[in-house]
Amino acid sequence: MTVEVDIEKEFYGRKNIKKRGGNPSFSMHCSFDADSDFVVLFGCSGSGKTTALRCIAGLENPDAGTIKINDTVYFDSRKKVNISPQKRKIGYMFQENALFPHMNVRQNIEFGLKGMSSSSKTEKVNEMLGLVGIDELEFAYPDELSGGQKQKVALARALAPSPEVLLLDEPFSALDTVVRLKMRKELRTIQKKLGIPVIFITHDPVEAFTMADRMAVFDNGRVQQLGSPEEVFYHPKTRYVAELVGFSNLFDDAVIERHGQGDECTFLWSLGTEITAPYIRRIAGDKVSWGIRPENIELVDSENAYATQKEERKNLLDGVIRNVVNKGSSRIMSLKLKDSGAVLNVEVMNHIFDSLKVGSGDECMIRIRPSDMIVF
Repeated sequence: MTVEVDIEKEFYGRKNIKKRGGNPSFSMHCSFDADSDFVVLFGCSGSGKTTALRCIAGLENPDAGTIKINDTVYFDSRKKVNISPQKRKIGYMFQENALFPHMNVRQNIEFGLKGMSSSSKTEKVNEMLGLVGIDELEFAYPDELSGGQKQKVALARALAPSPEVLLLDEPFSALDTVVRLKMRKELRTIQKKLGIPVIFITHDPVEAFTMADRMAVFDNGRVQQLGSPEEVFYHPKTRYVAELVGFSNLFDDAVIERHGQGDECTFLWSLGTEITAPYIRRIAGDKVSWGIRPENIELVDSENAYATQKEERKNLLDGVIRNVVNKGSSRIMSLKLKDSGAVLNVEVMNHIFDSLKVGSGDECMIRIRPSDMIVF
């Protein structure tokens, strides 16, 4: 099963009225696809994720473009095709579970099953109750259910009509952490069992990384990057994506000095010193930005640092620890560098931090490995 989306839509003010000569208040042009996998639309609030999802469902009409699921064209502006929401084989699970309070669990799940015999409906509802693991709750009403149970009912209702694709708009945002983790795992299990594409919206980076097969990172109505979680989180293509996925150490002061022999690396002048970085196809004198994740910065023993091999002496920087926050299994240090006064965030596992016997106000040394850097 495949989903192909390439659409444009513009909004003009509160009532979306296009004024003569006026500029749109928001313009969306997004393109992505899914192939029987779990696609996460990731980005800040207002970046266009929900609008894209609603267009796929037929709840919003794009101004231009195409939406295709398997061999069926759901929307094509040129061919004037626009299948109604009721005829689209899509399951949609909203942020609010939107259960009918006057219906029990069985009735809520059965609601979307149109044109089926009574026995077929009963069989399908039983199948859905078992799939999401709520057989014992079939006659309970929504006000008798926990948050997680309500979401399971909403999921079962969305899946009951056997959709070709499942759309989920931040379905777990109102759940507590423990229930949320459990629901993530169960949803992935269900998706793999059914083998249908799932398009899932979140602005939670942990949720995005742990659930996605592919990620589409949205900003201002555009897909800034499309790829695997590893590609997006560890090799972001823009500064915006880097910030979004946790590169809290980003610097825009770098200038390219030269390239290493055979283009094996690029030497930058940044933070008041020379930094060895991955090779970037730019010329000497160009200004660039670079970044590194806090957990990829190595806290080293300064007494032994210069006794190591030459390769391990690259990008050794001295600093003073300003403060330390204990996260449980690791510490987050705010480190002020001596050469430039710039501040780095460094995340270190507790056993390493404790072995070096350092704390706030102490001097220390860090190492930045070129392979862990991004340059753009």
